[in-house]
This record gives sequence, structure tokens and C-alpha cells, in this order.
Amino acid sequence: MFDVNELVLKKAKELGFGDVVVLSHEMNRRQVRFANNEITVAKNWHERKVELFVELGKRIAGTTITELSEENIEQTLKTLLSNMRGMSPKEDYYGIAEGPFNYRDIPETFDKAIVELDEPNEYVERAINAALEEGAKRVAGVLYTDHDRIYLTTSNGVEAFDEGTGIEISVRAFIGDLESGHGTNSVRVLKKFDPESAGRKAGEIASLARNPEQGPEGKFDVIFDPLAFANLLSYMSFMTSAYAAEAGFSFLVNKLGQKVASEIVTIKDVGNMPNGYGTRKFDDEGVPTRETAIIENGTLKTFLLNTSLAKKYGTETTANAGLIMPHAWNIVLEPGDYSKEELFGEVKRGIYITNVWYTRFQNYVTGDFSTIPRDGIFLVENGELKPIRNIRVSDNLQHILESTAALTRESHHVHWWEVDTPVSTPYVLVKDVGITRATK
Repeated sequence: MFDVNELVLKKAKELGFGDVVVLSHEMNRRQVRFANNEITVAKNWHERKVELFVELGKRIAGTTITELSEENIEQTLKTLLSNMRGMSPKEDYYGIAEGPFNYRDIPETFDKAIVELDEPNEYVERAINAALEEGAKRVAGVLYTDHDRIYLTTSNGVEAFDEGTGIEISVRAFIGDLESGHGTNSVRVLKKFDPESAGRKAGEIASLARNPEQGPEGKFDVIFDPLAFANLLSYMSFMTSAYAAEAGFSFLVNKLGQKVASEIVTIKDVGNMPNGYGTRKFDDEGVPTRETAIIENGTLKTFLLNTSLAKKYGTETTANAGLIMPHAWNIVLEPGDYSKEELFGEVKRGIYITNVWYTRFQNYVTGDFSTIPRDGIFLVENGELKPIRNIRVSDNLQHILESTAALTRESHHVHWWEVDTPVSTPYVLVKDVGITRATK
């Protein structure tokens, strides 16, 4: 693929483009779906593509090329050139990173055992059996294995390669029509894969959720399961991008150096985290990935930056460049010092939410949002769990962060289709969360 990259770069420079980033991908993905305790579908995908960023007199554009013939590459570049000549310059564009760079191997991001895995079905069966042992009647979900290679070439002297693997499973367990639970497990190396933990959690929650009653409305102390809080933090990760802040899609606008969360809240992006599902050696400009404190002890320290935005604001890139906008790799909410039992013991009357979906923002600038709890939801009264249903969280993201009262030592790395940016988070206790009815 480096030959393809060099061809694209050569043709782009011949046409007069300035900054050029060529990021090629080779992806192998395997999917095993299961329903009613049985495997139903097995699929394999192989994909090769080139993602391209180009600049012409401060006009910037990007595209994806999947048909990699020389003729199509040249035609794509000529079309981009024609379209960009009619665009207005982006006067606050300040270029891409100057290479070359040195890269370190990141532990636990590539495993030959995943590449050579012949029979992933056994892991599905182990997850199903674990859920059934916890009392589930029906089990469904999906397992993925991934093997990705990325090749980066830029007009500023970067040539970089990274190769990674991953295996993840998402399990839902059901008792009846109203009782369900969800568990996930996502890792980069096979020896750390624990499908039983996902099945056990799904089955346990479903079993506890039998015969739920209509939930209450009002303000409640809420314990968010890692699966649920990861959803909120994954959405928030977009708002920590300087691009989102400039575009008016962030409640963090104009709050650098200000308190935006409880003092126990420290949120980082860790692009070089061993075994992190979003970990890469380098960002899309070739800058080696690193750890960046976004919120530290409640104070907003930085937005996520690429080279151009960093120069605009007189600082350094945080190594979060995407081809168009900076983005997070792995969001980490630093754990606290509570055990899970101690955290639940803090709640005299509150709600435990194990999962959410349909998270929607009514106002990005203020952070107003709503989300619908799914799977097991429980009223917590003096340590006892009583199943409830049909509630909605209606609150404000900054209020959620400011009202975070306790965090467990136990933390989980979460990645599934509702949590696109991987998140590591403990169980989280938040005070005075707004709860409304989801249905009449």
C-alpha cells in the first residue's frame, strides 16, 4: 500500500496541491451473529481504501478512494482540484505536522493469534452458556474480530505503518419481553478476551430485572454502570475536539481553565494505551500518540488539537489529528477509591442504570440531553434493587460531571456500536439526576 500512497502523493504534487496526507487501510473483519442461543450468521470482509486530505492555497478537502487504479486516482485528484478552485480559502489553516517522527511499539495492540483464529464460534458458545447459567432464557449478540493495517504518507516527510488486531463481543440476555441485560468485552489480544464475563453480566442483569414496574419521576441519585456512562462519555469525546468547539457543538466553549466537573473527575485521552481498542502509534498527520489530560480534577485543561488548530491557538498539537478534525482515541475516566458495594451503599434511595441508548442533545452549547435507559433498570432502596422500566434521563452533561459524587476502583473498557469512541470508566454515582417518564 505504500506504493499506492507514493503514487497518490506524486500525482497530487504534480497537479499543484500543497499539503497532502495519504492514509491507506487494509482491513479484515469477521462477524459472528447469534440469536435464540444459536449462531445464525458468519461473515468476512476484506477492504482496501485510501483516505486523502489535500490543501490548495489554504483551501482544504478530503475524500476516500476505494478503486485504486492509477486512472481512477488521477481522475479523483483532478475532480478535487476542479472543485477546490471554486472554494474560499480557510484563512486560519496553518498546515500539517513536519516529519519524520520516531515511533515506539505499543504493547498489546497486535496479536497473531487473532489473525490466525480459525474458530471464533467457541467464544460465542462460552458467552451464551455463561448467560444461561445466570438464568437467561434467550441470548443474542455479535462477535467481531479485526485485523487492520494502516499506511501513512504525507508531503511533510512522514512515512509510518501500524498494524493492529482486536476481538470484541456484545451479549444481550433475555428472560421475557421486559427483562433483559447487556454485557460487552473488547480487547486487542486473545489471551485477555473474556466472553464469559459479558455473558454472565448480561444474564445476571436480566435475572434481576424480572417483573419491572413503572419507574418514578423526579431528581434522583443515579448509579451509572460503566456500559451506561461510557455512552455519555463517548458523545462527550466529540465535544472535546477544538473543531467541535469552534463549530458550536460543545458545552465546553470558552471554558478553558475553568471548573467544569467535580474535583474527583479526571478525564484523559490516551492514544497509546496498551490494549485500548482505539489505540494507534500515530495520528493522521503522523504525530506519535500520547496521553492528554482533558479535564483534570474538575478543570478543563485543553481541547483535542491537530497541528493547524494548535498553531492557531499558540500551543502544541495533542496528537489527535483526524483527516478533517481532531478526535479522541481512548477516553479514560480515572477510577476512584470506592468498591462497588460501597458505592451502592451510598444510595439510600436512587436508581441504578445498566445501559442507555438514543442519547440525543437538545442543545449542544448548553449540554442539555436526554437518553433512554435500556435493559435492567433498578430502584435502589437501602441496598436493595427493585426492577423498574419506562424512564428517561433528562439532564445536562456539565451538571452530570459537576454532580459526580463517587467512583469505583473497578473500571471497564467499553466499545460497541453505541460507544463508537472506546471509553474506560468505573461505576459512577451522580447526584440529583433528572428522571422523566419515557412512555405514557
